[in-house]
Amino acid sequence: MKKFLIILGVAALCACKKNFLDRSPLSDITAPAFFNTEKDLDLYVNSFYADLPGTGIYSDDISSDNVEPGVISDLIAGRLVVPTDAAAADWTWSSLRNVNYFLAHYNKADVADSVKAHYAGIARFFRAFFYFRKMQRFGDVPWYSQPLEANSPELYKGRDPRRLVTDSILADLDYAAAHVKAAKNVSRITKWAALALKARVCVFEGTYRIYHTELGLSDGNQLLQQGIVAAQQIMQSGTYKLYSSGKPESDYINLFSADAANTDEYILARVYDRTLTKTHQANGQFLTPTLSAPGLTKSLINSYLMKDGTPFSSQPGYATMPYWEEVKNRDPRLSQTIRTPGYKRIGTTATLVPDYSNAMTGYQCVKFVTGTDQDGNNTNSNDLPVFRYAEVLLNYAEAKAELKQFTQADADLSINLLRARVGMPAMRVATLTADPLLQAMYNITDAAILEVRRERRVELAMEGFRYQDVLRWKRGPLLAEDFKGAYFPGVGTYDLDGDGKNDLAIVNTMPANPDKTLQYLSLQPDHALSEGASGNIIAHPSANKKFVDPKQYLYPLPRTELLLNTNLVQNPGWEN
Repeated sequence: MKKFLIILGVAALCACKKNFLDRSPLSDITAPAFFNTEKDLDLYVNSFYADLPGTGIYSDDISSDNVEPGVISDLIAGRLVVPTDAAAADWTWSSLRNVNYFLAHYNKADVADSVKAHYAGIARFFRAFFYFRKMQRFGDVPWYSQPLEANSPELYKGRDPRRLVTDSILADLDYAAAHVKAAKNVSRITKWAALALKARVCVFEGTYRIYHTELGLSDGNQLLQQGIVAAQQIMQSGTYKLYSSGKPESDYINLFSADAANTDEYILARVYDRTLTKTHQANGQFLTPTLSAPGLTKSLINSYLMKDGTPFSSQPGYATMPYWEEVKNRDPRLSQTIRTPGYKRIGTTATLVPDYSNAMTGYQCVKFVTGTDQDGNNTNSNDLPVFRYAEVLLNYAEAKAELKQFTQADADLSINLLRARVGMPAMRVATLTADPLLQAMYNITDAAILEVRRERRVELAMEGFRYQDVLRWKRGPLLAEDFKGAYFPGVGTYDLDGDGKNDLAIVNTMPANPDKTLQYLSLQPDHALSEGASGNIIAHPSANKKFVDPKQYLYPLPRTELLLNTNLVQNPGWEN
């Protein structure tokens, strides 16, 4: 089932990693000698797949308020400085030139027009994907639709407005959706992948324009409507469905440990295969003690509903519940995202408690973790979702909620399918009330929007969406808060899973003769409890994080590029 794994055999097609002004030629690939047959077109577009996200799918949340890492990055701490060179800033364009070179020459192939249009659609999908990520990072960026040479005057133009960039992205995706083949193929670009990306782009940019009024762009609602239409095309096609084997206590976690070809939920995936030495490191990320070992945050854990569909914040004393109490009777996705009492790794029988050497908050991620046969350095072969049907449903629901059009029928078509998979009660739109915890988090009162955001955070946890979600909703200050872990009434020993044996000792300083049957969390020298003698674990009490508005909503352009091209203007707040 892994025969479509992308292996790049023509290194010249993707070897360039330099900036325009510093690049090498496209090696020996020239239009007269190469773009002649469908095989040539297929071989060339194969090189584009290297730009799909890989391990970032489960590691990018480390930059968000979903995760407390062992070491806080300069980005989250607010210490990021203007980089000097283009590579450090990710102001690089070689992937784009690769795509544009193809689009400039594919038409000479001696194949049917429909075949040429299919491959052109794939190329335009990747150009849209490239520019979407650049726009998320920098805002306005120069739009290039032709492969430029070292002496091309366009190299020295300024940045194009994000409205033009967005319109160009959507034009590329409309072309791709109209011309790329529709046959399901989890490792290749299809019509459905193009529509999924369009829905993602429209909801991101539509909400960005709504909440970032300083942009002066008033057409966010129109983009949301386009996103609804794109999502509906996928939903109404019947091509995809949520993975379910009728086991709500395990279907969610099993989805992320399986081969994408075995589920109808993955629209596009990054495919891995150990026999071809194409692997990743999810088990190592979440099971190997390192300085950057991620622990999930109390803020994320608080977002999960109770099993009866009521907010956790409605429980008396919710803020001071210890770990073994707060995880009881919750949305089953919680126990399929972190270790909770009774947790067993896939394919094993031993129960495991959270390992504080891997997750100092006490909330240890189990999503994407597979059986013990894939432990070790970079040995995972479970496929990673680039687009899955659940995200399409969430984009549809969010766009409807933002437009004040979210009805019970919409909930049944989207949110309630996600809840049904894990045996949760359906959302009832007519009786929704705003959760005060979410109101404070997002600074809005609309109950439908708040509940859709809750569902998005829970369903897509650790899939790399949260950082950009926080930015598009203009809630950057959430990133500067002290991220909290599990609550403890003080130093002492604790039975984390209720089996009558103590598992964890919280101490001020490590004892001279530690008990080998316990794991230890020492508060000194660099941890704390939030209330001093008691409280939530604070992994970095002296972090002194900050978020500067509007500066940190965008990344800075590199100094060298500003010197080389005086038509470029630095993003606000990064001028010095």
